[in-house]
Amino acid sequence: MTSYIDSFPGREIIIERKKFLYFGGTSYFGMQTDKDFQNIFITNIKKYGISYGASRISNVQLSVYKEAENHLSKWIGSEDCTVLSSGYLAGQLICSLLSTKQYRLFYTPNSHSALYQSNNRPYITYSALHIALKDHLSSNKKAIPVILLDSIDFSGYNYPEFQGLMSLPLNKCILVVDDSHGIGQIGPANSGVFQILLNFKPKELLICCSLGKALGIDAGAIFGTSERLKQIIKTDFYAGASPPSPASMATLMQAEEIYKSKKRTLDGNINFFLNQINDSKKFNYIQGFPIFGYSDPELTKFLYNNGIIVTDFTYPTEEARIKSRIVLTASNTKEDIKKLTSLINSFYD
Repeated sequence: MTSYIDSFPGREIIIERKKFLYFGGTSYFGMQTDKDFQNIFITNIKKYGISYGASRISNVQLSVYKEAENHLSKWIGSEDCTVLSSGYLAGQLICSLLSTKQYRLFYTPNSHSALYQSNNRPYITYSALHIALKDHLSSNKKAIPVILLDSIDFSGYNYPEFQGLMSLPLNKCILVVDDSHGIGQIGPANSGVFQILLNFKPKELLICCSLGKALGIDAGAIFGTSERLKQIIKTDFYAGASPPSPASMATLMQAEEIYKSKKRTLDGNINFFLNQINDSKKFNYIQGFPIFGYSDPELTKFLYNNGIIVTDFTYPTEEARIKSRIVLTASNTKEDIKKLTSLINSFYD
């Protein structure tokens, strides 16, 4: 059931004059409703304006973009980085660049539609992908295979162990990873999976992501080698797209301590939830990650009838399976989580 609201959903939302606790969405750190974060953003809007519609290759350029890219590269551990207006655009730019005869795209199970080109679809299993890669490498010596995946997909094959990749010939493949849900939350210094996947020694590693999940910044980013990033920014795709707002880039750099604090709060909320729930095996989740998936529509209805709304919709198309997920954020209080877990425990008793 679709509900319409008139303001950003924080820990509470109001629908038809009724107040609900909200355990959904992707604002993991709750940045969009954080007063300190908002004040930093407002100050930067006054300096840089609300948006910047010029091309990044214009003869007049704002230095804050390169400063933000250097900041992100250092944090993630990549040679270079570029920012774009969205994570979807970042994924599509990479795939557009690699959709030539020089490359062949291979999509892992459960990969995100932001990485799809034309009618590309993922392999059902990693075993099928392994066979397809082996056949390609034995029959086509010119086209470099490109493996595309989401860092977090709840299948058990990707983060944290990336078991699905272990049997693949990564030294002969370019690895393209959407880390939208990981950046800010997992990996060394909460920098996502870039440094983790470097240890797999792929022929080349490219990370794309949205910065709008945990970090609360309406933008996307691409991380990789300096050589590849130079190639990316020379494309018509890049030149023709407006960049993210300069105020958001300045805020990204200045909110570092807030991010660290929110991460600690979120970690505490995850541990509290798991300690309060009677049977965590009812849910599909990754240790240390704030999403708890399930497949029982009656639980969704039960929670709704008791004043709690969770994520529950078909995605990415109406033909897809319903995504039913309880999402914890740094905005949730311990009392919120107590009410949630008490209801879940009573539902399964």
